[in-house]
Amino acid sequence: FAPISEISSVIGQQAEVINGQVVSGGYYHGLGVQPVLGRAITTEDDKPGAAPVVVLSHQYWQERFAANPAVIGQSLKLNQQSFTIIGVTPPAFIGTLQVGFRPAVTIPIASDPLLRGENSRLGTAKKPGSWWLDVMGRLKPGVTHEQARASLNGAFQAAALEVMSPPRRADEPAVLDPKDYPNLMAESGSHGMLDMRRYHAPTIYALFIVVALVLLIACANVANLLLARATSRSAEITVRLAVGAGRWRLMRQLLTESVLLATLGGVAGVIFALWGNSALVALTDKDTGLIPNNVDLNVNWRVLAFTLLVSMLTGVLFGLAPAWRATKVDLATSLKQSRRTTGAISRLSKGLIVAQVALSLLILVGAGVFLRTLQNLQRVNLGFNQENLLVFKLQPAQAGYQDERLVQFYQQLFARLDALPGVRAATFGHVALLAHDNYSSGILLPGEDVNAPRRSTMRQMARENYFATLEIPLLRGRSFTAQDDAHAPQVAIVSQAFAHRFFPNDEVLGKQITFRGENRMVEIVGVVADARYETQRKEIPPLLYTPWQQEGALIGTMKFTLRTTGEPTALAATVRKVVRDLDSNLPMTEISSQTARSQATLGRERLSARLLSFFGGVALLLAAIGLAGVLAYSVSQRTNEIGIRMALGAQTANVLRLVLGQGLKLVLLGLVVGAAIGYGLKRSLASQSFARGTWQARMAEQLYGVSVTDPLTVAAVAFLLILVALLACWIPARRATKVDPMIALRCD
Repeated sequence: FAPISEISSVIGQQAEVINGQVVSGGYYHGLGVQPVLGRAITTEDDKPGAAPVVVLSHQYWQERFAANPAVIGQSLKLNQQSFTIIGVTPPAFIGTLQVGFRPAVTIPIASDPLLRGENSRLGTAKKPGSWWLDVMGRLKPGVTHEQARASLNGAFQAAALEVMSPPRRADEPAVLDPKDYPNLMAESGSHGMLDMRRYHAPTIYALFIVVALVLLIACANVANLLLARATSRSAEITVRLAVGAGRWRLMRQLLTESVLLATLGGVAGVIFALWGNSALVALTDKDTGLIPNNVDLNVNWRVLAFTLLVSMLTGVLFGLAPAWRATKVDLATSLKQSRRTTGAISRLSKGLIVAQVALSLLILVGAGVFLRTLQNLQRVNLGFNQENLLVFKLQPAQAGYQDERLVQFYQQLFARLDALPGVRAATFGHVALLAHDNYSSGILLPGEDVNAPRRSTMRQMARENYFATLEIPLLRGRSFTAQDDAHAPQVAIVSQAFAHRFFPNDEVLGKQITFRGENRMVEIVGVVADARYETQRKEIPPLLYTPWQQEGALIGTMKFTLRTTGEPTALAATVRKVVRDLDSNLPMTEISSQTARSQATLGRERLSARLLSFFGGVALLLAAIGLAGVLAYSVSQRTNEIGIRMALGAQTANVLRLVLGQGLKLVLLGLVVGAAIGYGLKRSLASQSFARGTWQARMAEQLYGVSVTDPLTVAAVAFLLILVALLACWIPARRATKVDPMIALRCD
């Protein structure tokens, strides 16, 4: 089976673009999937010359056919070809491809040439060894993936090399390098063949680590609360021990209270998660694909069980130390001891506060560097002016337009678009800007033959006003003109990166470039500034532009760009009508402003920055509450001491310094510990060599223009923590200054 994106579907007078897949005749039988209506594709349907049939997804059947059971036997027009509807899949079946890719229609592999025409991957013009099909099978009982791979790989290589060994093109060597031998990769197909978790692994693991750190901060807070409560009950515990209560019995009681508190927190967390699911979706930008619409984010029994387990474990682990300390008393000393206490903060409480500050520093620095990364990416020079640009995509070739008819269609469309009020200029290209789009070709430089080292360049087919519309500067030479058509000499314009890469010490104008495998030579007539076509992160590759009328069949799918005088999306409906008036069977897709498209490429970075900032804020709040709580308890226990100091002449400023200094010492120590941990982690990770493609390696690649220990970020976070700590300490410090010395001295 294999995916097919962007199929033109026509139902009645409504045209749209849908996703689909081609499958073998045994696909549904092998997966054990039974259609809810009609029948599945069989091996008889997957034979050359068989009648074209299609199976609909349950969602597509409901949305476009109103769940009409009479749809079986009807005709559905796909890419201007008629297919007979034979079945509808169950609602729960979403295919075996990438999560988020839900095929609306499924056809047999044998029908691929009918659907895709010259672009069919079954066509004889396609080179052998172009791998495009995914294969899924059921293992025999007891057979592992590695055993299956080892068993199948030999047969696979033998069959593959049989078609790959001859030259695939006239300009390629006849002998295949052993390092280019294909290998069969066997892995679990339970999550689909293209698992999205690999792509999102860096973000997922980073969030998991951050959530774990926030949990530790919360647990440290609760542990301090339990310590304070146990200290206030020290007299009660001493008496109970004195009258014969066992220590383990008292510890069990204290641990029960701790577990109950943690469980209540877990319940509150589940309630928050129910709301947080919709909030998480709201944090993601539309059309970024970060959270596919068929991913289940609902809280299920697994989430509830995990939450209950974690709550109970944290209740036991972080309640153990306070319970142990509270019951570890010397009865003789404790019974004689006055109820009055100095209120000194215990070492354990101090350690917990220091730990909270240190962990908060790590989380906030992580959030800070991700925010800096997002800011750096948003400031990257794109090489063109993206303001007031409306972009969309048309695929006239799928509607049957070819050759001269295709050229005439484009000319008629541009005549209407250029005449629209609010449109300053209209142009198009084969590759979209900042859309993870790419089209590359192998080239030969002047004087090179087919045995020369392989060189490749990104390639773009463009209209004559392309550079002026996008405001890409022409550095030297000339731009394209309307006279650069199929009958004119073959010309090209190259980017600055192309000139620097292939002609670093020579003038590029006038040079002739040959496209490998096309027996075609073009002359370079101009040089333009670099523009970004893939992402803001990637280094700009060399790029070669050619006039659209000299590209033949390659212009069957084009990406349009309109420079508008106002808000681009306000013209979307008008542009749709223009296209529909020319051909109602031609759907227009991917319509948006160029600014929105550019922002969509940073969707993962934006989501990571938002989530890390949110959890950083939670960590900061918890640390502030913990510090304020410990100091407030300390002040309440030191009422007598503070009263005596004030009776002996201490001023309000002295008391403020006493309490604030106590809190700031803990915060500063926490900052030092956190910085040391962060530096140690950086050194440790730097000494590791992670394999390319692992989540650790991809996580290290997430930052852009900033290091994980960026001094400016660390300093800003440290200042923020100190500022928040001062605010947290101010309330108990002010309370301490309000102590009446006479009342304090009368207290027992």
